[in-house]
Amino acid sequence: MAQSIERAVGTVHSRTQEGLAVLATVGSTAPFVGLFGTVWGIYNALVRIGASGQASIDKVAGPVGEALIMTALGLAVAVPAVLGYNWLVRRNKVAMDTVRAFGSDLHTVLLASGTRES
Repeated sequence: MAQSIERAVGTVHSRTQEGLAVLATVGSTAPFVGLFGTVWGIYNALVRIGASGQASIDKVAGPVGEALIMTALGLAVAVPAVLGYNWLVRRNKVAMDTVRAFGSDLHTVLLASGTRES
């Protein structure tokens, strides 16, 4: 009986963890994708400066603007992903504490009813 309850609690725990790894991966890698975009944009700006031979604002503004947008997009994806991950982990912890308490109470009730019948 105790093993069945533990197995059921384990199943609930496994289901509450689904998708968290993807969310954590997005939250941890998105800033680096944005950073890569920044580096790429700055590289393009330097290439345009080198090709034109002059460092005018019109040669630099476009690629640097793109770089800043990539950085902002990376952060716009990462921040909600990390906040969502933290919220879900906390919610899952509270829910699992409730499930474990219920499993323990159920086990106690079943043991008590088994000893009364004997």
